[in-house]
Amino acid sequence: MPTDYHNHLEKGTLTLDYLERFVNQAREREISHFGISEHAYHFYQTKDIVSKPWMEERRYYDMKDYVDLFHEAWSKDLDVKMSIEMDYTPGRHKEMESFISRYDFDYVIGSVHWVGDFGIDLAEYRKEWERRDLYEVYRQYYDQVVTLADSNLFDIIGHIDLVKIFNYIPNDEEFILEQYERATDALKNSKTCVEISTAGLRKPVQRLYPEPVLLKMCRSKGIPIVFSSDAHEPSHVGADYGQAFQLAREAGYTSVMTFTKGERKEISF
Repeated sequence: MPTDYHNHLEKGTLTLDYLERFVNQAREREISHFGISEHAYHFYQTKDIVSKPWMEERRYYDMKDYVDLFHEAWSKDLDVKMSIEMDYTPGRHKEMESFISRYDFDYVIGSVHWVGDFGIDLAEYRKEWERRDLYEVYRQYYDQVVTLADSNLFDIIGHIDLVKIFNYIPNDEEFILEQYERATDALKNSKTCVEISTAGLRKPVQRLYPEPVLLKMCRSKGIPIVFSSDAHEPSHVGADYGQAFQLAREAGYTSVMTFTKGERKEISF
């Protein structure tokens, strides 16, 4: 009974026909717990949480249309959960909490995509990696992972080691392990699960999120997991799950967390 909780409609339309293509692919790949978690920055209602020029060019959805789409899907007996992927924004905890509480989400994903004005996973910003101190970017990235966990606002942290996406990785293993330790120490004291995401296999790094050593730390500290593909098109739903299951088993996991209207339940996989 795998999960796929991290998926996006942004390359298509907020229509039932397009949503059905994702749901059908999930059914074909025998994914029992499937959800859409559109990027929150697309919505007018999140402008007070985070606003950057890159985002404003892409802020074109209204939450009413999004919620209505799910109610239409549920009226047609489509098995899909409603979520959002928040750009975790330091200093905006009250605003994020207010937004999250206004909607009947099944679960909420929090992700770190920005270090200040630096969009770490965006092709438009890739040259910035050559201009910035690699260790400082990593330190600031994991600072946010820690405070994201401390906020206890999110059910899942998306692609926890996204910072490796373009293969800019410090050579100092001790430094990396230090970041992993403080991230997992924070997560073990929060409600936030870690996702095993196959999206990294489709990125320049060509590796799963998270790294095996990081996932083993999560397991040793009792941090639950979910599986996600971070699909931005229907064909990617459930992609490469064989590798994801193998990584989970090698780390010692035998179960995943599921969510329904904020209620969580652990099931074997």
